[in-house]
Amino acid sequence: MRLRALLETEALGLRLLGGEEELDRTVRGVMTTDLRDPSRYLTGGELVLTGLAWRRNSADSEPFVRILASAGVAGLAAGEAELGDIPDDLVSACEHHRLPLFAVNEDVAFATITEYVVRQVSGERAGDLAAVVDRHRRLMTSGPAGGGPDVVLDLLTTDLDLRAWVLSPTGRQIAGAGEPLASAICAALAGEHLAAVRTGRRGPHRISIQGITYSLFPIRGAGRGPAAPGGRDVRESVLSDWLLAVEADAGDWPAERLDLLQGVTQLIAVERDRRDAARTVRRRLAQEVLELVQTGAAPAEIAARLRVAAPVLLPGLGAAPHWQVVVARVDWEGGDIQGGPVAQSLLEEILVDPSASGPEPSDRIAVAHTGDEAIALVPLPAHPGEPAEDKGPGTALHADELLAAVRDPLQAGLDGDGRLTLGVSAAVHSAEGLRGALEEARHARRVAAARPGRVCAAGHHELASHVLLLPFVPDDVRRAFTARLLDPLRDYDRRHRAELIPTLEAFLDCDGSWTRCATRLHLHVNTLRYRVGRIEQLTSRDLSRLEDKLDFFLALRMS
Repeated sequence: MRLRALLETEALGLRLLGGEEELDRTVRGVMTTDLRDPSRYLTGGELVLTGLAWRRNSADSEPFVRILASAGVAGLAAGEAELGDIPDDLVSACEHHRLPLFAVNEDVAFATITEYVVRQVSGERAGDLAAVVDRHRRLMTSGPAGGGPDVVLDLLTTDLDLRAWVLSPTGRQIAGAGEPLASAICAALAGEHLAAVRTGRRGPHRISIQGITYSLFPIRGAGRGPAAPGGRDVRESVLSDWLLAVEADAGDWPAERLDLLQGVTQLIAVERDRRDAARTVRRRLAQEVLELVQTGAAPAEIAARLRVAAPVLLPGLGAAPHWQVVVARVDWEGGDIQGGPVAQSLLEEILVDPSASGPEPSDRIAVAHTGDEAIALVPLPAHPGEPAEDKGPGTALHADELLAAVRDPLQAGLDGDGRLTLGVSAAVHSAEGLRGALEEARHARRVAAARPGRVCAAGHHELASHVLLLPFVPDDVRRAFTARLLDPLRDYDRRHRAELIPTLEAFLDCDGSWTRCATRLHLHVNTLRYRVGRIEQLTSRDLSRLEDKLDFFLALRMS
């Protein structure tokens, strides 16, 4: 119940003295006290009743109200029987701490208020979530599409005063009631959830961001999530599960309330499964095109299949689209876990514009998987005579941009023993170019796999440079090469703090220009010459020679 309801109940004899803008606070209990410091008995959300026996002089009001506000109580009701009028110092202290203050008429017993609040709150707790679950079950069965996640979240807000959001594992908001969460908060919630699941912590998982506590519940559909002990590995589903983020601390909720909220997640999971089933057509289209491309089918046959796919992925499109291919792979250390299905689900999410909300944007993406690899066929609307690269920013896919918004949550989900690598092709405008685009995306993914880090991507533009060769150099050869060139410099830096490695990087970035490099490093040119000379002395190389510059450049890139 809310404070406003108490004020509107005439039998309680309450008169508002301050805090009118806070009357929508939720009352979760009631406590009567005349202790100077009742903090040990407060859990938050209470209406505190006091006869003011704790007040000896005006200086006592400020610390008493500060304690109540810090404990998160809903409001303070002071009786007039002891002092008559409520002291001005108490009114001022409540105003300072934004704590609603009520005066209780001397003819009304605290027991009357207590009995009313307990009766109202107990009744709500007994039926609140049960009513939500029951109402949403009816909504879910009222039509083929059900009420959708937004409906149940609206019910949580209106019936329980709980704000909640459904998030993808990358932190994208699928559904929510009221104002959307900031993208940074969504990413932090998703990352905490993935990290907690990977480390086996018992839920609901709780996290505090900007002073607000959120409780996180996994949403697992049929065939996803951990089974009984000895069953499926959690890594098979952790990167594909949705989560429910509730703006509340569920740590002190009773078991019945937790069970009922788990029921809500199950209802949302039903909608998730329905949406997954709807992706079947797009996945099948991608699989059919992929099989034709890989088996060397005639371009005319591939083009015919693309014409079937285009209206499904981009309905109402007049001109034939350009296409890009994205290849992703999820690899886990130690364990025979097939990464293809996880990569498929993850790629369907990554390819959604991170600024888009709701599940519908993913309905324009077709992803197939073979073994540990997922392959996306991405249509790009094109206008006659206009190349894909000229259609403006944000249309063609770029490898780094795809992972920029989702890197942090995914690293938490991969948790030290998994890797996601991704490659992006250039856009092609015909069936003839699709086979080349697939190979280009695969090559780009191998370039990404050669880089350090748990989440890496590479694009087609990188295949026209030296980095194309690096993934195919054996690991032991790369390690020996970089160690021979760079270990003497690292050891020297460690002993003398000389910053030879950063100096070498800057010198190469400036194409060997002494003036530009010295300016970038804020050094005198003579100091720069001394450092370069030390590098040459330690490595027996000459940085005026192109061959030695190239060796250093490659060693830095491979390290």
